[in-house]
Amino acid sequence: MTEPRPAVRVLLADDQELIRMGFRMVLEAEETIDVVGEAGDGGEAIAAALALRPDVVVMDVRMPSVDGIAATEAIVRRLPETRVLILTTYDIDEYAFAGLRAGASGFLLKNARPAELVAAIRTVAGGDAIVEPRITKRLLELFGPQLPRPGDDASSPSPGGASDPRLSSLTEREFEVFEAIARGLTNTEIATAFFLSESTVKTHVGHVLLKLGLRDRVHAVVLGYETGVVVPGGAGA
Repeated sequence: MTEPRPAVRVLLADDQELIRMGFRMVLEAEETIDVVGEAGDGGEAIAAALALRPDVVVMDVRMPSVDGIAATEAIVRRLPETRVLILTTYDIDEYAFAGLRAGASGFLLKNARPAELVAAIRTVAGGDAIVEPRITKRLLELFGPQLPRPGDDASSPSPGGASDPRLSSLTEREFEVFEAIARGLTNTEIATAFFLSESTVKTHVGHVLLKLGLRDRVHAVVLGYETGVVVPGGAGA
């Protein structure tokens, strides 16, 4: 007999009590989700996360004291196994972008349907991102100019002399796959571009994420822009 899956432990962080109450009512109706705590601002969210060690933090952005972006960065840094799901008003805005850069595993609109909230939590708890790389790419196209850029005298990144030392750990093929991920390509598109099987591409992607210490391919897109491997508005963007 198959044993039931352990419940996903969730922390709710939002400065509006009614929103937290609504989310709690939705989530507590799910047998496989357990709301373990609530926080009314970013500082409380950090403290609660450290104390409770939830699987997922549902994080609002605009909160008093410490905002959701700073709280996300602190939680991800100190609790690498905890995933953060950012709440935002618009699907394409600087807050969603900032949340991804801070280490969130995705973002969700505040007006999302209950089933979408539940699905998003389960997805990020399982180790995946809920934002497609193409959407991340669009965010970077809009807000990429705000990123710190490599020096003007820096040479083009390559496996042997990348602007980020982490990239030097990649083989030539892995670097090519990383660049393709950073451009928002799917595994199928990468397989077609390099005449590889999708299973081989999946293996390469796994090695790339592991070597670079990235949670998922969405954060590979962010790193690609931060390191200058992909330039907003450039070829393939």
